[in-house]
Amino acid sequence: MTRRAVLAGSGALAIGGGLAAVLGAGGRTPVGASTTAGRRVLKAGTTSAPLIDEASQIPVWGYNGSVPGPALRLGQGEAFEVLLENALEEETTIHWHGVRVPNTMDGVPHLTQPPVEPGGRFRYAFTPEDAGTFWYHPHQRSFEQVGRGLYGPLIIEEAEPPQVDRDLVWMLDDWRLNDQGQISGGFGSRHDAMMAGRIGNTITINGKPAAPLIARPNERIRLRLVNAANARIFGLDFGELDPMVVALDGQPVEPHRLSAPLLLGPAMRADLIVDFDYPAGTRHSLRDVFYDGLEYELTTFECQGKEVRERRLPDPAPLPPNPVAEPELATAERHRIIFGGGMMGMMGRTASGSDARNEQRTGSGMMMERMGGSGMMSGGMMGWTVNGVSASGHVHDPIISAARGTTLLLDMTNETAWWHPIHLHGHSFRVLSRDGQPTRYQEWQDTVLMAPEERVEIAFVADNPGDWMFHCHILEHQAAGMMATIRVN
Repeated sequence: MTRRAVLAGSGALAIGGGLAAVLGAGGRTPVGASTTAGRRVLKAGTTSAPLIDEASQIPVWGYNGSVPGPALRLGQGEAFEVLLENALEEETTIHWHGVRVPNTMDGVPHLTQPPVEPGGRFRYAFTPEDAGTFWYHPHQRSFEQVGRGLYGPLIIEEAEPPQVDRDLVWMLDDWRLNDQGQISGGFGSRHDAMMAGRIGNTITINGKPAAPLIARPNERIRLRLVNAANARIFGLDFGELDPMVVALDGQPVEPHRLSAPLLLGPAMRADLIVDFDYPAGTRHSLRDVFYDGLEYELTTFECQGKEVRERRLPDPAPLPPNPVAEPELATAERHRIIFGGGMMGMMGRTASGSDARNEQRTGSGMMMERMGGSGMMSGGMMGWTVNGVSASGHVHDPIISAARGTTLLLDMTNETAWWHPIHLHGHSFRVLSRDGQPTRYQEWQDTVLMAPEERVEIAFVADNPGDWMFHCHILEHQAAGMMATIRVN
């Protein structure tokens, strides 16, 4: 793949040999302290994490003293309740990313709830309709709060999950560390906000440095991938390992093998079934190849020990569908959405005909000044825009107001020189087409990655009442104006 990006200020990439593999005897990843029953409490506060090695306890922010926070597991249709306790010195919230929650539980400060003051508490309660891989994180000053480690996985299990030997969660993240091995400041800088976002220089999985994943011959693993980074896009090349994709953003998809590297923009998820039908001693490399010239080995998969079974299991059946309403395209209400702004603006469209999807250039551009308090970007100069408007704060007039039950078809164009993972709260949508070509799997997602100059059509039934955020999930882009509200009456 050819991918270029401006990574100024990110420094050298520290990977130490790959992403950490967490191997639990019970077959599930012990991300933080797994919480499956009883009273749940998430306490947001300061803690430390071994981002470089076990001896380097670096100050971070986390839930319940860990990064990631506790892995919350529950069954589809099971009532869920958690108490957020804020031990930070600033306001916070929790957003349940990808979960179709009631609007009052969505965790967007001032739009769906008051922010939780330092020392305050807030009770979240809902019953999830969908099974799948989801995650939770703040929506208050998220470019710093998420960037310092406030996030965790939310796994909603199917009534009849697929047959696997282990179910692992990998929360991918990057961290920008300084020469002293501490988290670098400058969150929300104008440079990050108007270019690629805050790209880090140290990769972790589940808050730890790299280690190989050790599997036994003919073992089958369900690997749940979550991109928790502020801005980094991963392009995962599994080489000959050949996993099968069974879900995207928590929603089942027709099982298929990868024909190209798996692209995961910030906030995106993928569920893979990985069969290790190789003899002991076999080694496979997992490489991140998204950024041209900066490819590296993330980790290795290694077969060791006695085989789990004599032969490989049959290919997995499709996961059971979630109860998401099917869009009625014949009667859909159509809306054009234009994403614009950012440094370089339209410089991706040059007289030479160079494709901005394949090459991003340096240059001068318009900046925005940071506003305190809300953590949003504002000022007299243009930032990122949705339909020509650069938003400030979470509360603003909706760009779409629809009656409940209306099918909305959004015809979206990225007129910038940068990639944008576009996220819609409260709903999942079908990705219908890219640049006029129907998508092969018509996948359900809640976050769709748009390349520079790309045009993407999505459709969904607006069946969840309330005002819902619609924004870029490169968190610095959101803070600098690339967000809007869709109202369902």
